Amino acid sequence: MPGVEKIRLMIVDDSLLFRELVIQGLEGDGRIEVVGFAADPFETKDKLPLLEPHVLLLDVEMPKMDGIKFLRSLMPQYPLPVIIISSLAVSVFEALDAGALDFIAKPQRREDYGDFFAELREKVVAASKARFAFRRKQNVSIELKPEGVAGPVNADKVIAIGASTGGTDAITSILTKFSGNMPGMVVVEHMPSGFTKMFAQRLDEACNLEVREATDGDMVRPGTVLIAPGGFQMELEKAGGVYRVRCARGEPVNGHQPSVDVLFSSVAAAAGKDAVGVILTGMGVDGALGLLRILEAGGRTVGQDERSSVVYGMPMAAFLMGAVQTQLPLFRIADEILRLAEG
Repeated sequence: MPGVEKIRLMIVDDSLLFRELVIQGLEGDGRIEVVGFAADPFETKDKLPLLEPHVLLLDVEMPKMDGIKFLRSLMPQYPLPVIIISSLAVSVFEALDAGALDFIAKPQRREDYGDFFAELREKVVAASKARFAFRRKQNVSIELKPEGVAGPVNADKVIAIGASTGGTDAITSILTKFSGNMPGMVVVEHMPSGFTKMFAQRLDEACNLEVREATDGDMVRPGTVLIAPGGFQMELEKAGGVYRVRCARGEPVNGHQPSVDVLFSSVAAAAGKDAVGVILTGMGVDGALGLLRILEAGGRTVGQDERSSVVYGMPMAAFLMGAVQTQLPLFRIADEILRLAEG
């Protein structure tokens, strides 16, 4: 559009074919301009001051220096939003720890490239809007388990959390503050298949709670956190006084599978006044309508505020819809969840 600055994207990947495919795939998007590319980290460092990209698209596996080592050396000197490309969950989470903002899974088949480019466009736009300096300053270490926040909680409650861009840090910072006696928790973080299991394992190692990737029919028990599996929609149901999750392949909702709206809407129906819905950082509107349904069912709702959100998209949509009862900075949300869990 005339007068609107395009998002300047630089591609770092040693595959000439892949670079050309990405350039072709982003052609025609008036929001994004590919300003250059590099085949390895050393070429990247030389070109960065000349190209001045707003966002960097970085492959993990490259010659001379892998992408994670490069990130660790890059961020102190030239901090900018980086989207990692990888097919390996371990590499992705190492890259996020090293300072990457987001990631996208590299397509394995030609027929997957259409969906890949659609997702990439939205991630580049989200990265360009991210409060990146704040995210880096608030980065969470997950190496040690804390003592956790204790308190007498209501075991009938169900806590549902939804997040997207920046959500891995946000969810980690909240869950690591709890002791093991919290009500059952269900979580959607926008991730593809194969990555949610690794995310759950890392959280389980860091938390006093039991955290695992959900499977169909799992009970939602006090002291447990179920992470929605990538590529599935997860819903909560209640039968005989017992909460369980249902995980099934379906259609994407708001472009996502798992979708926060799908989870939140089911939590509203199953838990009603015993539901606590929490919407965190992320781009788009997923979760806003579901959070409103939790509120209308008599549950309590919390949204992350703009200043502490990496991307104030999902929480803003929910807030503007009137779905957020209490809006708080990230560092206060765990205490608010605990307060509501005691009710």
